[in-house]
Amino acid sequence: MALLAPTSVAIPKLLPLPSSHTKQPRSPVSSSSVFLDHLSARRPSPNSIRSRRRNRSRIVVVSFTEEKEQVVPVNDTDSQDHGPLSSAFVDEGGGDERGRIVSRGINAAIVLGFGTLAVSRLLTIDHDYWHGWTLYEILRYAPEHNWEAYEEALKSNPVLAKMAISGIVYSIGDWIAQCYEGKPLFEFDRTRMFRSGLVGFTLHGSLSHYYYQFCETLFPFQGWWVVPAKVAFDQTVWAAIWNSIYFVALGFLRFESPANIFRELKATFLPMLTAGWKLWPFAHLITYGVVPVEQRLLWVDSVELIWVTILSTYSNEKSEARISDDAASETESISSGNSSSKESNQS
Repeated sequence: MALLAPTSVAIPKLLPLPSSHTKQPRSPVSSSSVFLDHLSARRPSPNSIRSRRRNRSRIVVVSFTEEKEQVVPVNDTDSQDHGPLSSAFVDEGGGDERGRIVSRGINAAIVLGFGTLAVSRLLTIDHDYWHGWTLYEILRYAPEHNWEAYEEALKSNPVLAKMAISGIVYSIGDWIAQCYEGKPLFEFDRTRMFRSGLVGFTLHGSLSHYYYQFCETLFPFQGWWVVPAKVAFDQTVWAAIWNSIYFVALGFLRFESPANIFRELKATFLPMLTAGWKLWPFAHLITYGVVPVEQRLLWVDSVELIWVTILSTYSNEKSEARISDDAASETESISSGNSSSKESNQS
């Protein structure tokens, strides 16, 4: 048995053994057992086959998702990693909802607060000496005594009284415009309403006071043609001047550039002027034919609750359209720049 060579056995041709094992005598039984062990080791088990199929399908899914959406497959650890991200989105959405609720509450407090203050001031005009009055007597004399108080304010400080009226009217008019545009009653833009009210307070009240005095000086006649002449002058010269002032003032309050303000004014000048001709000539027949000079602004401001709604809607629609056009042009420029850079990289 010691003289038996490894070449006399056919098994080592399929499975050569190390040199350390060839020096020792081996029996045919041990060699065949090694060969069978090797074959059993090379034969895949059912569990390994299922594992390979699972891994192969996972690789196919990963390659497909990476090609379409560039998203890696989500396993248990990935779901734990994406948990904070999803919670961040939920927190952000909840934060927006909370902010909307807070803003709605502030707007409701502003409307209800100023409304309550105005009604209480109007109804308590006679609170100094209404002791013993009935509710009917309070409501009966309140309009008359409020009108007398307004006339006293016009005599003592006419410019400030007219500024206050115009500021209130322009604020309410912008609020009506926002509701007309589709916003809920208490979800209006406070900044926008403040801008419109500020323009009405600082510019419209004071300028209108001096304009009506100038108009009486310009047409000191008593003929039948004076009223139509005043209406024509109002709806050409004064309307063009005031519409331009309103748009420019709102543009500066929105911190827009002079070029954008001029472009918006140029686009809306004629449409707004012709739109006013559908309303104001009929209203100004009463303004210049019936109402006294000192009371004209109150009448005009009452009509302007309708006009400011149109004016504010035009102004903000043009501003929002310009912002959307600028965003679209910026997006197009970015996409064209990216495509040109890709073409240069490919070349």
